Formats: sequence, structure tokens, C-alpha cells
Amino acid sequence: MPYGDLYIYYVSGCVSAGKSIFGKNFIGNWQEADCSFLFFSDPADDLVASVLAGNPEAALKDRFIMPYEDWIGGAPHPFEAGGFRVVPPWLPEAGAGRTDVIWLDPGVVFGSGTHPTTRDCLDAMEMICRKASVQTTLDLGCGTGLLALAAARLGSRRTLAVDRNLLAVETAQNNIKKNRMEDSVLAIQGCAEDFISAGADLVVANIHYDVMKTLVAAPEFADTKRFILSGLLCSQADRIEDNLRQEGAGVEHRFVGEGVWHTLVGGFG
Repeated sequence: MPYGDLYIYYVSGCVSAGKSIFGKNFIGNWQEADCSFLFFSDPADDLVASVLAGNPEAALKDRFIMPYEDWIGGAPHPFEAGGFRVVPPWLPEAGAGRTDVIWLDPGVVFGSGTHPTTRDCLDAMEMICRKASVQTTLDLGCGTGLLALAAARLGSRRTLAVDRNLLAVETAQNNIKKNRMEDSVLAIQGCAEDFISAGADLVVANIHYDVMKTLVAAPEFADTKRFILSGLLCSQADRIEDNLRQEGAGVEHRFVGEGVWHTLVGGFG
């Protein structure tokens, strides 16, 4: 694995310093609302204290030491879904000689690919791309970039991956490079709602319900040929499906992962 213990500094306020200040042991900065989580592979008490001393609007709230696999919910391991073998890059032997491999390093971003919503999205993408050509894809709430990479492997010539969290975008960009897909996949920071108007043959959104209901209510969403909407609980999926049908969309399939997580697959026209 890439890390042993993680040294995590919970800071109130936003911190913009990066590797140029924090050094080679700095892993990344997860910013959420008005707080920051600074990740290091070794203790960085003095460095963090020095940066915060020059930023009176930020303050250290807590400090944690946690095994890497505990932070991301278990050690990343190879798995198969949607016709792909997803492999951590530090296990090259697990993908040796195969043409169906997607190399995925989750870093410290949640999303190693094993969540049932991700697996169902991969299966749904394969199902759609078997039936029709998908040339352009929007991956909204891309996280580590796995679904965007899968879209490119399935034939999408232009895939835009969007996440509002900068660390997620940086992680996705790293995975794009590891898979040599810079010519077909672009990861950018932004709000999903601002990009639905970009238009695509396929929109994939594995995202929070509050964002999802805004996406499907946007007039531009009706220009989407095919969609995969995931991350929904049963009642939420029912409401989204009702909204889609009122707008003229057809929901052709519903995946239910572990009896909890619902994924809607369908399209317009």
C-alpha cells in the first residue's frame, strides 16, 4: 500500500498551502465547507503550526493518527465489475498481461471502487455501451475518476469528470495519467449543477440526493441521451424516477446494491 499511518490535522478554516510549503510527506488537503483536513505520511506538527501562525483565520482543532486502510474503509484490492479488473497500481502483478485493467489509486479520497453504487454504475455502463455507441460522457461527482476511466475504455472519445472537491479532482487526474487517458478524459473542479448543460451521450452521477434532484430538474438534462443516476436510497430513487417520467424520460432498469443503494438507468427519446 502507498501509506502506512496517516497523520491527519483537522483545521478550522481554509488552508491553501501545498507540497511547496509542506514538503514531500504532504499527501493532500481535503476541504469541506469551512474546514480542512491536512494529510501527511509522517508527523508534521511544526510545519502545520508554522503555516497556521501566518493564517489567523485558521486554527488547529485536532490531530489524528490512523492506519491508511482504516481511513479509506479497508485495504484497496483488485476486483472485477462491468467487464473490468480494477487494480491498485502497487499490485502490478494483479493486472499483468490483461487488457481490461483500470489502475486506480484512491489516495486519501473515499472511493476505492468497491462500494455497491460504483459496481452497479460500472455494470450499467457496460450494459449501455453494448447496445449503443457512447462518444461523450459526463461523470458528475467523479471522486477518484473510476467511472470516467471506464467510460473511456468503453469507447467514449471525450469524457468530462467533475467534482467540487479539489483533492478528489487531483486524485482523478493522477489516475487519468496512470491509465494514459489524458487525450480522452479531463477532470476539473466544479459543481455538478453547473455542468449539466455541457451535454453528453451519457451522464453518470453517483452523487448526493440533494444535488441529484437539482440535476434532473434542469431543463438541459432532457438533452441527455442516456443516464445512470446512483447513490440513492429507495424513497429518494422513487422520487427521482417520478420526476424523470414527468419529464418524458424512461427508466429501463433499477439496480439495488446490498438491498439499500439504488441506481436508475434510462434515457430520453
